[in-house]
Amino acid sequence: MHLDLTHIRQPESPVARTFAPEAFAPDDDFRIVAPAVLTATLHKDDDRYRLVGRLSTTIELVCSRCAEPYTMPVDGPFELRFLPQTLAGNKDEDPDDDPTTTFYADDRIDLGQLVREQCYLALPMKPLCTPDCRGLCPQCGINLNTEHCSCAPAWQDPRFAVLQSLTSRTDHDA
Repeated sequence: MHLDLTHIRQPESPVARTFAPEAFAPDDDFRIVAPAVLTATLHKDDDRYRLVGRLSTTIELVCSRCAEPYTMPVDGPFELRFLPQTLAGNKDEDPDDDPTTTFYADDRIDLGQLVREQCYLALPMKPLCTPDCRGLCPQCGINLNTEHCSCAPAWQDPRFAVLQSLTSRTDHDA
Protein backbone atom coordinates (compact mmCIF):
# COMPACT_ATOMS: atom_id res chain seq x y z
CA MET A 1 0.00 0.00 0.00
CA HIS A 2 2.92 2.29 -0.66
CA LEU A 3 3.51 4.71 -3.49
CA ASP A 4 7.09 4.33 -4.72
CA LEU A 5 8.46 7.81 -5.49
CA THR A 6 11.63 6.59 -7.22
CA HIS A 7 9.65 5.95 -10.42
CA ILE A 8 8.08 9.42 -10.54
CA ARG A 9 9.81 11.52 -13.20
CA GLN A 10 7.07 13.81 -14.52
CA PRO A 11 5.93 17.02 -12.75
CA GLU A 12 2.41 15.54 -12.63
CA SER A 13 1.51 11.88 -12.44
CA PRO A 14 -1.88 10.22 -12.06
CA VAL A 15 -2.37 7.87 -9.14
CA ALA A 16 -5.27 5.41 -9.12
CA ARG A 17 -5.41 2.64 -6.56
CA THR A 18 -8.13 0.39 -5.20
CA PHE A 19 -7.58 -1.34 -1.88
CA ALA A 20 -9.62 -4.30 -0.66
CA PRO A 21 -11.32 -3.82 2.72
CA GLU A 22 -9.38 -6.82 4.05
CA ALA A 23 -6.15 -4.85 3.61
CA PHE A 24 -7.13 -2.67 6.59
CA ALA A 25 -7.21 -3.98 10.13
CA PRO A 26 -10.44 -3.20 12.00
CA ASP A 27 -10.11 -0.06 14.06
CA ASP A 28 -11.70 0.83 17.38
CA ASP A 29 -13.77 3.59 15.78
CA PHE A 30 -14.65 2.16 12.35
CA ARG A 31 -14.13 -0.68 9.91
CA ILE A 32 -13.68 -0.30 6.16
CA VAL A 33 -16.28 -2.57 4.49
CA ALA A 34 -16.05 -1.60 0.80
CA PRO A 35 -13.13 -1.22 -1.56
CA ALA A 36 -11.26 2.05 -0.96
CA VAL A 37 -10.88 3.82 -4.30
CA LEU A 38 -8.13 6.44 -4.33
CA THR A 39 -7.79 8.66 -7.40
CA ALA A 40 -5.30 11.52 -7.32
CA THR A 41 -2.68 13.54 -9.10
CA LEU A 42 0.83 13.61 -7.69
CA HIS A 43 2.63 16.93 -8.23
CA LYS A 44 6.43 16.69 -8.00
CA ASP A 45 8.74 19.57 -7.11
CA ASP A 46 12.23 18.14 -6.65
CA ASP A 47 11.91 16.04 -3.46
CA ARG A 48 8.61 17.62 -2.36
CA TYR A 49 5.27 16.20 -3.41
CA ARG A 50 1.66 17.33 -3.34
CA LEU A 51 -1.10 14.75 -3.67
CA VAL A 52 -4.49 16.09 -4.73
CA GLY A 53 -7.35 13.67 -5.11
CA ARG A 54 -10.44 11.94 -3.80
CA LEU A 55 -11.16 8.90 -1.64
CA SER A 56 -14.36 6.84 -1.92
CA THR A 57 -15.26 3.92 0.33
CA THR A 58 -17.81 2.76 2.90
CA ILE A 59 -17.10 2.40 6.60
CA GLU A 60 -19.00 0.62 9.35
CA LEU A 61 -19.60 2.46 12.62
CA VAL A 62 -21.41 1.67 15.86
CA CYS A 63 -24.33 3.92 16.76
CA SER A 64 -23.65 5.84 19.96
CA ARG A 65 -27.29 5.53 21.10
CA CYS A 66 -28.41 1.99 20.25
CA ALA A 67 -24.99 0.30 19.85
CA GLU A 68 -26.03 -1.25 16.50
CA PRO A 69 -23.59 -1.26 13.56
CA TYR A 70 -24.42 0.82 10.48
CA THR A 71 -22.59 1.85 7.32
CA MET A 72 -21.65 5.33 6.17
CA PRO A 73 -20.24 6.33 2.78
CA VAL A 74 -16.96 8.25 2.69
CA ASP A 75 -16.42 10.31 -0.43
CA GLY A 76 -14.27 13.36 -0.12
CA PRO A 77 -11.43 15.35 -1.63
CA PHE A 78 -8.01 15.77 -0.05
CA GLU A 79 -4.83 17.73 -0.67
CA LEU A 80 -1.66 16.78 1.17
CA ARG A 81 1.98 17.84 1.03
CA PHE A 82 4.76 15.31 1.56
CA LEU A 83 8.28 16.39 2.50
CA PRO A 84 11.36 14.21 2.90
CA GLN A 85 12.12 12.98 6.44
CA THR A 86 15.45 14.85 6.30
CA LEU A 87 13.52 18.13 6.70
CA ALA A 88 11.81 16.93 9.90
CA GLY A 89 13.89 19.19 12.18
CA ASN A 90 13.63 22.24 9.92
CA LYS A 91 11.62 25.00 11.61
CA ASP A 92 10.59 26.44 8.23
CA GLU A 93 8.86 23.16 7.34
CA ASP A 94 7.15 22.42 10.67
CA PRO A 95 4.04 20.24 10.04
CA ASP A 96 2.54 21.41 13.35
CA ASP A 97 1.76 24.69 11.62
CA ASP A 98 0.10 22.96 8.67
CA PRO A 99 -1.96 19.79 9.24
CA THR A 100 -1.86 18.98 5.52
CA THR A 101 1.92 18.49 5.60
CA THR A 102 3.63 15.25 6.56
CA PHE A 103 6.97 13.55 6.00
CA TYR A 104 7.86 10.51 3.94
CA ALA A 105 10.83 8.16 4.30
CA ASP A 106 12.60 5.69 2.03
CA ASP A 107 11.12 7.35 -1.08
CA ARG A 108 7.69 5.91 -0.29
CA ILE A 109 4.34 7.39 0.70
CA ASP A 110 2.10 5.15 2.79
CA LEU A 111 -1.26 5.25 0.99
CA GLY A 112 -2.83 2.94 3.57
CA GLN A 113 -2.17 5.53 6.27
CA LEU A 114 -3.62 8.21 3.99
CA VAL A 115 -6.84 6.18 3.58
CA ARG A 116 -7.16 5.66 7.34
CA GLU A 117 -6.58 9.38 8.03
CA GLN A 118 -9.24 10.42 5.52
CA CYS A 119 -11.71 7.98 7.08
CA TYR A 120 -10.97 9.41 10.52
CA LEU A 121 -11.58 12.91 9.19
CA ALA A 122 -14.97 11.79 7.82
CA LEU A 123 -16.16 10.37 11.17
CA PRO A 124 -19.08 12.23 12.72
CA MET A 125 -18.63 13.60 16.23
CA LYS A 126 -21.53 11.45 17.46
CA PRO A 127 -22.23 8.48 15.16
CA LEU A 128 -25.96 7.84 14.84
CA CYS A 129 -27.59 5.16 12.70
CA THR A 130 -30.48 7.57 12.02
CA PRO A 131 -31.06 11.12 13.26
CA ASP A 132 -34.13 9.97 15.20
CA CYS A 133 -32.51 6.92 16.83
CA ARG A 134 -34.31 6.21 20.12
CA GLY A 135 -31.41 4.31 21.71
CA LEU A 136 -31.61 1.72 24.48
CA CYS A 137 -34.02 1.54 27.41
CA PRO A 138 -32.13 2.55 30.56
CA GLN A 139 -34.04 -0.05 32.64
CA CYS A 140 -34.12 -3.23 30.55
CA GLY A 141 -31.61 -2.39 27.80
CA ILE A 142 -33.71 -3.33 24.74
CA ASN A 143 -33.29 -1.42 21.50
CA LEU A 144 -36.19 1.04 21.43
CA ASN A 145 -35.93 1.31 17.62
CA THR A 146 -37.01 -2.31 17.14
CA GLU A 147 -38.99 -3.20 20.29
CA HIS A 148 -41.29 -1.54 22.80
CA CYS A 149 -40.81 -1.94 26.51
CA SER A 150 -43.22 -1.47 29.37
CA CYS A 151 -40.63 -0.08 31.74
CA ALA A 152 -41.73 2.94 33.71
CA PRO A 153 -39.29 5.47 35.01
CA ALA A 154 -38.61 4.18 38.52
CA TRP A 155 -36.75 7.15 39.88
CA GLN A 156 -38.54 10.28 41.02
CA ASP A 157 -36.79 13.29 42.43
CA PRO A 158 -37.38 13.30 46.20
CA ARG A 159 -37.24 17.09 46.24
CA PHE A 160 -40.60 17.14 44.48
CA ALA A 161 -42.31 14.77 46.95
CA VAL A 162 -43.94 17.69 48.80
CA LEU A 163 -45.35 19.06 45.56
CA GLN A 164 -46.58 15.58 44.61
CA SER A 165 -48.44 15.31 47.93
CA LEU A 166 -50.12 18.67 47.25
CA THR A 167 -51.41 17.53 43.88
CA SER A 168 -52.65 14.23 45.28
CA ARG A 169 -54.56 16.04 48.11
CA THR A 170 -56.18 18.34 45.56
CA ASP A 171 -57.34 15.31 43.56
CA HIS A 172 -58.91 13.73 46.68
CA ASP A 173 -60.65 16.98 47.69
CA ALA A 174 -62.41 17.36 44.37
